[in-house]
Amino acid sequence: MRPTGDSAQSGSWTSLPSHHAWLDAEGERLLSFGAAAGTTAAPGFAWLDDTGRPDPEQPPQLWITARMTHVFALACLRGRPGAGPLVDRGLAALDGPFRDAEHGGWYSSLTAEGTPAATGKSAYDHAFVVLAAASATAAGRPGAAALLQEALDVVEQHFWSADEGRSLESWDRAWTTLEPYRGANSNMHTVEAFLTAAAVTGEDRWLTRATSIAEHLVHTAARENGWRLPEHFDPQWQPLPDYNADRKNDKFRPYGSTPGHWLEWSRLLLHLEAALGAEAPAWLLPDARSLFDAAVEVGWAADGAPGFVYTLDWSDRPVVASRLHWVLTEAIGAAAVLVRRTGDPRYEHWYRTFWDEAAARFLDADRGSWVHELPVGDAEAVWSGKPDVYHAYQATLLPQLPLAPVLAAALRQELGAD
Repeated sequence: MRPTGDSAQSGSWTSLPSHHAWLDAEGERLLSFGAAAGTTAAPGFAWLDDTGRPDPEQPPQLWITARMTHVFALACLRGRPGAGPLVDRGLAALDGPFRDAEHGGWYSSLTAEGTPAATGKSAYDHAFVVLAAASATAAGRPGAAALLQEALDVVEQHFWSADEGRSLESWDRAWTTLEPYRGANSNMHTVEAFLTAAAVTGEDRWLTRATSIAEHLVHTAARENGWRLPEHFDPQWQPLPDYNADRKNDKFRPYGSTPGHWLEWSRLLLHLEAALGAEAPAWLLPDARSLFDAAVEVGWAADGAPGFVYTLDWSDRPVVASRLHWVLTEAIGAAAVLVRRTGDPRYEHWYRTFWDEAAARFLDADRGSWVHELPVGDAEAVWSGKPDVYHAYQATLLPQLPLAPVLAAALRQELGAD
C-alpha cells in the first residue's frame, strides 16, 4: 500500500515499498489468526487463547466484538476476501444479542448462549461500538450506517456531558445510576471514535468534542503533571492518584500512570490536528511531542531492560513492569505519525527500534499473532491469551496512511468510494 495524502518522509522506512510489503504480510498474518474468533456458535467474536483458539472460559465481550468488527472492516476496505462476512457477523451481534432493545445501548458481555451477562453500560465499550459501526459504514456493509447513527445517538444522550465537555463513564442497564468516576481511558477511545465518526459522516461536531476532551486531559491535566497523564478522576474531574492502589495490574483501570496511553494520545492528537486543518489549536503538535518524549524518557527501559513497562508510580518508578504488546504497537503508531508530521530523525530512530523490539520478542512465529504480554519476575499476568488483534493490526496500517482522514476513511478514499 502506498501512502496517500501527506507524502512519506524521505529516508524513513515508512517511504520504502519493501517495508510496506513487510507490513502488509504482517497484517495478513494477524488477520489469519484473528479470523478464528469468528468461528464459534456464540455471537460476535470470541476471546482467543495463546494458540488462536476461542477460549471457552471467556464469555463474549462487547469490546472484543466491536474491535474485531472494526479490524475486519479495515481488511474489507483493503480488499481481503472473506473479511466482509466477518464484518457482517460482528454487525449482527451488535444489532442483536449485545443490543439492549428495551433501554437502549449495548450490554458489556453475554453468556455463551447469547443472553445478557454484564448489563452495565460503559463509555469504553460504547466508543468501540461507534468505531466498529463507522468503519463498517466506510466499508459499505449493510446496516452499518443505521447502527452508527444509533450508537452516536446513545453516546449523545447518555455519555456526552456538555457541561463537562467530556464523556461520562458508566451507567446501570436502565440509565438511572451514574458511576461516580471519570476515566481518561474511556475518553481517549471516545476521541478515537469521534475522529472516525467525523471522517465517515462529515459532521464536524465530533471533532469539536474530541478537541474538548483532548484539551482537558492532555493540554491541562497531563501538561500540568509533567506529561504524566492522570488516568482516574472523581465526578468533579479532580485526579485520584491512589485509585486502585490495591489492584495495581487492573486491565482497564490500573494504579498509577500508563505510558502506553501517553503514546496513544500522542498519535490521536496528530490525527485531530490534521482533521481540523487550519482551525487546529497550536498546542496539538507540541503536546504530541511532549507525550511521546516523556513516554520514551521514563517508560522505556524503566527497569534497565528494553521495552515499555505497563505502569509507573508518580515518582516514575515501575509498578507493573510487565511488557504488554499493545503498548509497543501504540509506540510504533505514534512514532510513525510523528515521522510523517515532522520529519524529525529522532522519531525514525524510535520507529525502527520499536519494530526491532517487536521482531525480537513479540511476533509469535509459532502460534501466531503477537505475544500478548511478557511478564517480569513473579508479577501476576494482566491478560490471558491473545484476546484480539486490534492494536497490532493498526500498527501495520498507520505507517502507510495519511494523518487524516483516519484509517477506515483513508482506505475508503483509496478505493475511490468518496
